[in-house]
Amino acid sequence: MQLVSLALAGVVATMLITWTISLRLEDASIVDVVWGPSFVLVAFVAAIAGDSAADGRWLLMGLTTIWGLRLSWHLAKRKRLHPGEDRRYTALRERHRERFAAWSLLWIFAAQGALILVISLPLQVAAMQPWEVTAWVLPGLLLFALGFAFEALGDAQLAVFCADPGNAGAVMDRGLWRYTRHPNYFGDCCVWWGLWLIALTAADTWWTAVGPLTMTVLLVRGSGKRLLERDIAERHRGYAHYARRTSGFVPLPPRD
Repeated sequence: MQLVSLALAGVVATMLITWTISLRLEDASIVDVVWGPSFVLVAFVAAIAGDSAADGRWLLMGLTTIWGLRLSWHLAKRKRLHPGEDRRYTALRERHRERFAAWSLLWIFAAQGALILVISLPLQVAAMQPWEVTAWVLPGLLLFALGFAFEALGDAQLAVFCADPGNAGAVMDRGLWRYTRHPNYFGDCCVWWGLWLIALTAADTWWTAVGPLTMTVLLVRGSGKRLLERDIAERHRGYAHYARRTSGFVPLPPRD
């Protein structure tokens, strides 16, 4: 239980510090930049304070670090190119204007902290179980690699597309985006199911599927795909046609 307590303390401290900075900057969307590193923090705590064989703990920490730092770097770079608060958070700020500071602490920072602790359950629980790395981790590694490739390549393709002034207001329908409207979200989902499969080689970890399941619901029905597509057709010409012929999540051949 020391591991859980340390992970909780680390996430709480991270979110409180980030919330304090967000008040000074008047930008709650900085929480997105610390999302990935917060998982890295939990994975590091699990690797240091866990009871399982060290090779398993460090494998999970290494993979989580690769994913979390790449995501943070990508979001920080995007934020430098487009400074200011993300429009989704600005809409929440306007909706809760008079009490936004307290509201954001509870419903943005504390909520994301809670999600981080739930989603990272495979990392925490596996670190407390007696297990070693064997060939059985290969399916999880392959799924993680697939997800990481989709997420990183999808983000890179979109960044190049958006950097071209001639594409302003247009719909990205090239590369991986030809087969799914959200290759980055699909990749994120695969990453966490891959980590769960790796953790599953330890004893008594099957129930931690609640972690990647929570991430999947978040990406498909929560603040990911569903929220992003709420008004995207108003901002990008041709998006309705693109949505009709392109899979919403799992990559599939386009319906031309």
